[in-house]
This record gives sequence, structure tokens and C-alpha cells, in this order.
Amino acid sequence: MPDHTPDKPTLDGLEETWSERWEQCGTYRFDHAAGRDEVYSIDTPPPTASGELHVGHVFSYTHTDIVARYQRMRGRAVFYPMGWDDNGLPTERRVENYYGVRCDPSLPYDPEFVVDDQAAPPDAGRRGSTSTPKRPVSRKNFIELCERLTARDEQTFEELWRRLGLSVDWSLTYTTIGETARTVSQRAFLRNLARGEAYQAEAPTLWDVTFQTAVAQAELEDRERPGAFHRIAFAGPDGEIHVDTTRPELLPACVALVVHPDDERYTALLGRQARTPLFDVAVPIMAHRLADRDKGTGIAMVCTFGDVTDVTWWRELDLPVRAVIGRDGRMLPEAPDGVPAEAYRVVAGSTVAQARRRVVERLRETGLLVGEPRPITHPVKFYEKGDRPLEIVTSRQWYIGNGGRDSGLRRQMLDRGRELAWVPDYMRHRYEHWVGGLTGDWLISRQRYFGVPIPVWYPLDADGCPRYDEPLSPAEADLPVDPASEAPPGYDESQRGTPGGFVADPDVMDTWATSSLTPQIVCGWERDPDLFARTFPMDLHAQAHEIIRTWLFSCVLRAHLENGSLPWRRVAISGFVVDPDRKKMGKSVGNATTPVGVIERYGADAVRWRAAGARPGRDTPFDEAQMKVGRRLAMKVLNAGRFIRGLADRGATPPGTAEITDPLDLSMLAALGEAMRVATEALDGYDYTTALEAIERFFWTFCDDYLELVKERAYGDEERDGSGEGAASARAALDLALSIQLRLLAPFMPFVTEEVWSWTHDGSVHRAEWPTQDELPAGGDPQVLSAVGAALSAVRGLKNAHRLSMRASLGHVSLRLPDGHVDRIRLAQRDLRAAGRIGELTMTVADDDGETRAELHEEVRD
Repeated sequence: MPDHTPDKPTLDGLEETWSERWEQCGTYRFDHAAGRDEVYSIDTPPPTASGELHVGHVFSYTHTDIVARYQRMRGRAVFYPMGWDDNGLPTERRVENYYGVRCDPSLPYDPEFVVDDQAAPPDAGRRGSTSTPKRPVSRKNFIELCERLTARDEQTFEELWRRLGLSVDWSLTYTTIGETARTVSQRAFLRNLARGEAYQAEAPTLWDVTFQTAVAQAELEDRERPGAFHRIAFAGPDGEIHVDTTRPELLPACVALVVHPDDERYTALLGRQARTPLFDVAVPIMAHRLADRDKGTGIAMVCTFGDVTDVTWWRELDLPVRAVIGRDGRMLPEAPDGVPAEAYRVVAGSTVAQARRRVVERLRETGLLVGEPRPITHPVKFYEKGDRPLEIVTSRQWYIGNGGRDSGLRRQMLDRGRELAWVPDYMRHRYEHWVGGLTGDWLISRQRYFGVPIPVWYPLDADGCPRYDEPLSPAEADLPVDPASEAPPGYDESQRGTPGGFVADPDVMDTWATSSLTPQIVCGWERDPDLFARTFPMDLHAQAHEIIRTWLFSCVLRAHLENGSLPWRRVAISGFVVDPDRKKMGKSVGNATTPVGVIERYGADAVRWRAAGARPGRDTPFDEAQMKVGRRLAMKVLNAGRFIRGLADRGATPPGTAEITDPLDLSMLAALGEAMRVATEALDGYDYTTALEAIERFFWTFCDDYLELVKERAYGDEERDGSGEGAASARAALDLALSIQLRLLAPFMPFVTEEVWSWTHDGSVHRAEWPTQDELPAGGDPQVLSAVGAALSAVRGLKNAHRLSMRASLGHVSLRLPDGHVDRIRLAQRDLRAAGRIGELTMTVADDDGETRAELHEEVRD
């Protein structure tokens, strides 16, 4: 057995040393020849390359890596790719701010365009929009800048993941804008289209006016904003009708008034008409179950469109559209049909805020404002990455059916959720709540540039108008395609935009439309049938709980539609890492901790140790001081390993389990076996926290009690212990215990365990077999170590009470012991006396509360 034990082991530099060694040796490379029953395949979220990683990300990805390392040591061929989510709006925003540019598709490509990468600091552009004017560039130039910056960002992320010790197979890296991802995304879309699951519709759409793009339901978030209720007087058939609204500027968009069908106050008005204030437009008074009798006056105006409830009323009551807000967030310059142009002129072309002020002024002047506005705070819909409230505009968009409008598909998606194994199980309820609350199909088109293009064109009729109901599709063999720069089959580029020719669909897909296919991307769907058969459906999908509604649900939907199965067998959900005030960490709220600095201060093993303490699915507070405990554990592993290897040097040959005969040694190994059993069962159940607790609890008992008790005997020196008896047993037990504990700790603390393992092994601890009970000798009583450890603790307490050094010799000590402990301690009495430096030891059974107590009868000082 080789021995490369250093004289002064250190944690410094381990991350760099072992990361390089693992890559050189291919330690984590996937075995493509492994059969499906030998493979364990893992799907993790591709991090947004334009974002910033914080400690919350580190915790979540560490949880997955613990599982990967455990499964590898259990003999599985672990398929563990890593992806980068580099397309979409976050990347565009970062590029705009980093380089000071904006995309203008009308501009021609400039091959001479140059920007200075060194002009901005490394983190420039990550914090959102700025007021600095931006230089317009062509779409192609803009995409080139996106590709350049994401490549830099992805390299930074990879360096962090390697330093953290993720056992990823880096030869399997992918990007969501890469050729493979674009091909998979476009192929899946075309098949959705062919089966009727993807469709186009002109409909009300949630719209972000800043980024000029549609937004899907899954990307919404409510933010509390100040507002005001305005009570407005409509002219009713029997007198004034008072209506409360927070959006008086939408009066010209009003198409109806609604009341609850059971509200007796308004029964006589149903089926009749009212006239809008200021604009004098007749609108029907109708009943609908969503009208809230207890809100305001109990009667609401339906506008096209103020919020998602307006959309529901509009659709279900078959109302007309009177759109007044454009895609730029301003009031349209022309009045909608049926609204007097003269009355509309007061708001035409103004911002929404300006229109609100002007309408309120006119209402007040005409006496149609009842009282003064009443200030409130209420939830307002925002795009999760946006800074301004969303509007609802009518636009042509692409959708994929998701069960929001199809009760049969909704039931199938709920069934898929129940078929899936959840860790923890209660997270399934979040999935079911999301599916049950869907109000529409999945909007997948975005009016942006850096994304996977919608792979269709439209023929133009003789007047040059697109025939949207006859889209032109490419052959799958030609994918990926960019309709903006390639002609459809049967056409040439000269026919672009001409009557009788064609026009490209101008949109790209939502980034989730690609990320929802990560299992198909990484497993080689339609690209590598052999790999796909070995890895799909995947074994584990790991993520945090806030993207159950987006990534998890959309992946389940796409695999259900395309593959008729789940994309994975099990999902493991991490909680948030929160600050001491229980607020989620994030750059937007200014409380995120940068992981690089934490790793530099405490080491990756310490960070991973703390991450493993966050139970599956539960939010956990972060306190950097906790990392000190993890670092102390890592140092203890180094020092214990060095101490044990030093004892092994005294033996003539490597010890074997047959030599382990001493009752205390057998007891220690029996206790280790119990910790091993608990840890293995916990990891089989994806409970990494319970596993680490069992392993660590034993490790500290091993170091604090067993090593102190056994070291005199392990030296095997007659001058030190009087006989040299039991040294071989102690050394063999120590050697075996170290081997097992290094393997148990390896998934959690990969660097320090690999370092100590390497002192006596040529191969990696991470390719070693997970320890089993078969490695342990039989016959040990774990209570012997427990009893002797309690006695040693009592002796230490006795010395503290008498202000004696731990090295002080004691002439005569008596122990009062719980029932049953006397016989156990007799089995290890010599070790206890040596560790406590006790001359004479007497033991009696306690007759009180059963605690172990020590009394000093004769003191002898060194």
C-alpha cells in the first residue's frame, strides 16, 4: 500500500489540485457502454448565464451533487451533464447594458462593428436597465454580442462549479442557444404543430412595455403597489350607477358592467344598459360569478383589458374589444370603434399615468367623480424580470396546449404529477395547485432576438398579406433554421417580403420552451438513439421549489406530449437559502452572498457541509459563521487521517479485520456500522441531511473518545502502556474506520476525503465502493464505546473541576455508573485508565438518575 502522507497536511489549495486531477483522470466521465439498469441520469437546471450565482444556487446544486457522488459509489454509471441557459431576455438585457447597445432589426449587418470588452467591469450589465442612451445595432450584430458575452459568463460559472466540486461530466456541457438545443426545440415545436398541440391566435396577451414582449402566466409575479379607488358615476337606466375602479383611464375601453348573479341590489338592471361617463358609450349590464359583491359597490366595469379578470369576462360574456393601450405602454392615438374621437382626444397618445390624471380631472370637473380617490395598496401583475406593471394588449402569438383550456389534458398532467416520485412528497401539492389554477394555454412566442426562432414562414397573397393559417415548415433534416435569414422550401431569398412570396415569423421561443426539453437535449433524442435508450427517462430531476410552475411543469408537459412518458422518475426539491430575517436571498433585494468569497474564506468542503444541513424542500437561514464549523470538521478529517496513518507506520504489515479482537475496537466498529446503516438508508431516501448528521455524529465520537481511549494501546510500546497487547487490533480498527469514514464523508466533503484517501490509495475515493456491513467484523457491542466514552467525559469533567491539566495523573478515581455500564467498562478498563491517566479505578452502580459520575480519591500531579 503506497503511503504519501504529508508531514503537515493543509486544506489550502485542495480545490484547485483535485479539480485538475479529476479532469485529467476522467474521474467523473460517463460510461457510455453501461446498460440502462446500471445508469443513473441526472437533470439539473441550466443556470442563467447572464445572471449571478449566490449561496442559494450553491446549496441547491450541492444537494444534487451529493446524490450523484453517492450513486456513483454505489456502482452506478452516473450521467451528469451541465447546461447553461444563455438565450432569452436576461441575456439581452445584460448585453444591452454591458455594451451600451440596443437591437434594431431594421439595420443592416455591420461586419466592421467593434466594441471594447474591457470598457466595462466584469459584473457590468447584471443589475438591469440604465438611463444611458444605447447605440442601435443590427439583429445579427446584437446576437454576436450575446454569444460573446455568454461565453465569458459561462466560463466564470464553470470555474465556480469546479471549485465547488460538482462531479459533472464536463464533456456533456450544452447551451440552450447551441445547435443541438435549437434543433431539439424546433423539432419538438414542429411536432407539436403537426399534432395540433401548438397553435397561433390573435388574443389578449400580457405584455411588458419595457421589453416589448409577451409574457406567459408562469412568468408573472404580484407586487404590492400604491393605488387608489375612484368611485365613478355611470348613467344607468334608473339613475346613477356608482362603480369603483383603480384604472379610470380605461373608461374608453369599457365594454360592460358586471354584477354577481345573486346580488339582489342589481337584479333589476340585468339585461339593460348604462352609459360611460365622459365618453357616453352604451354598455350592457351583465351577470358573472367572478363579480365580487363585497368589493366596492359590488358592480365592476369590464375594460379591454385592465387585468386577467377582464379577459375572462370578455371571453365568457362574448364582449367586443375596445383596445386603448398600445405595445409601447401609451394610449393609442386613435379612438377605438364606437368611442367619440373628440372625447378620446384628451388621452390620445399619452402615457397611462398621464391619461389617468387627465381622466380624473375631467371626472372631477363634471361632477362624475363621487368623493375623492381613496388610497390603497394592492397586488399588481409584473413580469418577473420587469420593472413596470404589465399591460394587456391584443397580439398574434404562439401557444402550446397545457391543460389550461382542456380539462382532459389537465387531468393527464395531474396524473403525471402523481406518477412522479417527489422529494419531499408534499411538494407535489405545489405542482397540483399550479396545474389546477391554469387559466390559459402556454404562450411560447417572444418578441425578442436572442432565442430559438419560431421555425415557420408564411406565404404572402397577391396583396402582400401573410396567410397565417398556412404556415410553411422546414424539413426536420434541415434543422436548426433561422427563418429571418433562410428561405422556406420551394422559395428563394428574392421572394422575401414580395406579393406571392413569403415572410418569416419574426418571433423567438420563450427560453422555457427550450429549457423544458433539457432531458431530450442531453439524452440525445433523435440524435443518439443508443444514448437515449440508456438515459431516458432520467432518474433524477433536481431544482428549487420556485420553478415547479415553469421548468418542472413544462418538462412534464413536453415529455407527455412527445414521448408519452415522464421525463424523469423522481424530482428532488431544494428550499430557498434565506437571510437571518427569513427573506429569500437575491441580488434584487441586496442580501445575496457571493459564493466565491465564502469558498475562499472557508473552503468548498465547509460550504458543502453547510449546504447538506439544509433539508430537502425546506428554506434555511444562512449565517456565514456556520462555515467555521464545517472548516473545523474538514481540518479534523485531515488531522485524524494524519494521526492514524502515523500509527499505521508502526505496524510491520497492513492490518486486516481478523486482527480486530479487542472489545473496545469491535464496539467502535459496531457503532460505525450503525451510523453507516442510518446514512445509507437516508441517502437511499434522498435525505442527505439525516445521512450527514449520522456520519458526523459518529466521527466526532470517534475523534473525541475512541482516538483518545485507544492511542496508547495503538502505539504498542511497552514503555508507554506496559505490555504492547492489543496494538494490532487497534491499528486494524483504526485503519478500517478511517477507510469507511472517508467513503461516508466523500459525497459531502469531496476534497479533504480525496486528499486523505490519496495518501494510501492510487485510485479516487469517489470511485471506491460505498462501505457495507460486510466489511465489518461481527460481535461488537456498540454500547461499550458509549459507556467508556461517558466515563472518559466524567473524568475530564473531574479534572476541570479540580483545575487539573488533562495530562495530570490521578491516583484513585471511583465511578458511579448506570446499570449495565460496569461490565462494559471492565472490557476496556485498561484503555480508560490510560486515557485518563488513572492509577486505581473502582466502579459502582449508581442508585439515582443513572448518570455517570467520577470522584477523585487521590490526586497525583505530573
